[in-house]
Amino acid sequence: MGIRFVADVMVGKLARWLRVLGYDVVYSNKLEDGEILKIAAVEDRIVLTRDVSFAARCRPPLRVLFIEHNDWRSQLQQVVGAYGLANFKTLSRCIECNSALSAIDKEEVVERVPPYVYQTQEQFSICRSCDRIYWHGTHVEAIQKQISSWSL
Repeated sequence: MGIRFVADVMVGKLARWLRVLGYDVVYSNKLEDGEILKIAAVEDRIVLTRDVSFAARCRPPLRVLFIEHNDWRSQLQQVVGAYGLANFKTLSRCIECNSALSAIDKEEVVERVPPYVYQTQEQFSICRSCDRIYWHGTHVEAIQKQISSWSL
């Protein structure tokens, strides 16, 4: 099993982008600090937070990464560097609910995606939990290029 995270409310955009890159990140803006600590302990997850006092309460064996920046790109760079993340499985997880995505035939999404997307994309995925449809757009390629340009 790979590295897994649980993120607090202060790093929601970071959580979503880690999911875009294929990482398992538990996140909800409704999770209380105590719930986050319990999830981290039971599921062996690394806590991601910008809250100094919350980070201080994360005692070993819990692992915590205090996120230093407000900007999600800098936050993502910090996490990628801190844990040596590489070999991303882009768009393998739902950015909304964190479930693993499954391939779906193009014909099955014709009524569910914009016409331009249907015409220009060949591969689609679906989240079986929340029924969202995904495809590799230029935004994913742009973030992958940005990450590979970082000197970590």
